[in-house]
Amino acid sequence: MSPQVMNVVIGVLALAFLLGLAMVWVLWRRSRSVARSMLKKAELEGQRTVAQAEIEAQRVEKDMVVQARERLLSARTEFERETRDYRIELDGLTRRLAEQEGLLLDRDADLKVRQENIQELEKDIGERKMHLAQAESELQAAVVIQKEKLEQIAGLTSDQAKAELLRALENEVRMDAAGMAKRIEDEATEKAKEKARRIISMAIQRIAAEHVVESTVSVVDLPSDEMKGRIIGREGRNIRAFEQVTGVDLIVDDTPEAVILSCFEPVRREIARIALISLIQDGRIHPGRIEELVAKVRVDMEEKLLSDGEAAALEAGLPDLHPELHKLLGRLQFRSSYGQNALKHSLEVAWLSGHMAEELGADAQVAKRAGLLHDIGKAVDREMDGTHLELGRELLRKHGETDRVIHAMECHHGDYDPQSVEAVLVTSADALSAARPGARREILENYIKRLEKLESMAADFNGVSKAYAIQAGRELRIVVESQKISDEDAGWMARDLAKKVEAELTYPGQIKITVIRETRSVEYAR
Repeated sequence: MSPQVMNVVIGVLALAFLLGLAMVWVLWRRSRSVARSMLKKAELEGQRTVAQAEIEAQRVEKDMVVQARERLLSARTEFERETRDYRIELDGLTRRLAEQEGLLLDRDADLKVRQENIQELEKDIGERKMHLAQAESELQAAVVIQKEKLEQIAGLTSDQAKAELLRALENEVRMDAAGMAKRIEDEATEKAKEKARRIISMAIQRIAAEHVVESTVSVVDLPSDEMKGRIIGREGRNIRAFEQVTGVDLIVDDTPEAVILSCFEPVRREIARIALISLIQDGRIHPGRIEELVAKVRVDMEEKLLSDGEAAALEAGLPDLHPELHKLLGRLQFRSSYGQNALKHSLEVAWLSGHMAEELGADAQVAKRAGLLHDIGKAVDREMDGTHLELGRELLRKHGETDRVIHAMECHHGDYDPQSVEAVLVTSADALSAARPGARREILENYIKRLEKLESMAADFNGVSKAYAIQAGRELRIVVESQKISDEDAGWMARDLAKKVEAELTYPGQIKITVIRETRSVEYAR
């Protein structure tokens, strides 16, 4: 490159450098000017903000001063008002104290006057006592003198005259008393008969109890006749399982769209009826499902017994019974006496005895309570030893009933002498309820007792799990424990029981005895 060109290049570069320096200086001056203007604006803004803050602080200070003055004024007003109220109250107290002080002073003055009067009266009474004592001594002396003169005139001493007078009066009074007693006794007897008839008739009229005679069969409606085949099951396995679990005879006959449950024990029959209805609604009918539903219904039945007992106690007007007594009352609806429902009978006795007690002015609550609970022992007499009177007395004492209620309950069969009006009324009400036409039926009671005897005879054998009298007492079905009874033992048990039944019972026709021994093996696949 030639020197001239080099000089040109160097000159250009120098010129460019100078231009760059000039531009940098210009930019520096401009940025400095901008920074100064921004700083000035910031200072102005800061001054304005400080001024506004000072103004706001002064305003807040003024507001606070105003509020403080208002609060001070309000507090001073409230203080003055309370002070004025206290002053008024103190003035009233002072005035009342002054009035009471004046009353006390007046009473003190009255008491002083009365004390002076009493002292004068005591002095006067003392003088009168002295005069009376003197007059009494003079009178006694005069009486002695008169008595001596009378004895001389009559020729009798005072004791002899007194005895003669008393003898004459005694004979006269005795004759009058005998006549009066006879008249009163006749009137009382006539009125008692009339009143008793009136009270009994009114008590019977005031209740509207229907005649309830228990049956031993229940009819279950079916949606169609096809359901009968499902109830019977393949080769009869469903009906056998149902009868074995429930102890109820299931009769499938030509009756259209219905089957019959036959059992003398109402609780078992009701459990079987509810379970069968549930099976029909569910549609799954097989031995396993039957056992499951029957177990569930048994649990539900316990709750139903409690609720029914509570309802019966509430109907009788006695809601404060012990919960266990409510449950036992519920069980009574499944017991019968000569065909009469035990719970309906107990309610009827409670109403009758309560009404008669109200008419006689006796304790209606005690009479009604004893009437409702008089047969409570029948709810457990099949599970426990003893008469229903003994069991009822123990149950009532255990659950906190009073001695008056227990005594009235235990007298209703005449085993104990009644010591209260309520006990007599409960006995009368029990007899009235039982004697009403159509209330009881002797044949059904004897039939049920024969079936109960059959089951109890079977239960006495060792190894018996369950015993059911079915087919109206023509068959006795026994379920034994397979661990205790072998197949050979089951055969011997059937023969021994048949001989025992022949020796101890009187029955028409013949009784079939079936001993069932079943072995089950259960495992779970997990």
